[in-house]
Amino acid sequence: MNISEVTVSFKPRIRADERTIVKSSKDAFRAFLFKWDKGLIAYQEEFKVMLLNSANQVIGILDLAKGAMDSVQVDAKIIFSTALKASARKIILAHNHPSENLIPSIADKKLTSKIIEAGKLLDIEVCDHLIISANKYYSFGIKMNCWGEY
Repeated sequence: MNISEVTVSFKPRIRADERTIVKSSKDAFRAFLFKWDKGLIAYQEEFKVMLLNSANQVIGILDLAKGAMDSVQVDAKIIFSTALKASARKIILAHNHPSENLIPSIADKKLTSKIIEAGKLLDIEVCDHLIISANKYYSFGIKMNCWGEY
């Protein structure tokens, strides 16, 4: 029989005691900006996902997708397969609007709702969804109780 082996692994490069802790949407915005390509933020839409453990420590940021100037395709299966592989308990979504108009579109709202519902099934909290530009952000304010006291 010819059957492929499937393995799951995650090899973090940063020790747990050195991880950044996110306590607010503002902290999340700063962390996303740190990892964002500043040369593309006003040019091309990108979608990223921050993976957090139960203590709100950043496990990592997934560069999920790059799109056009006004849209990006997002696959929820990739978000959650990565979150599960990294043993994330919480996630924060982020994408940029190159136009700097941070008002969420209908598509943004639908996608956010879809990912929240999928997270409930997998016991992964969606804490927030940020729409960002180089200097400011909009927070959907999904789960303000995600931040806790850390």
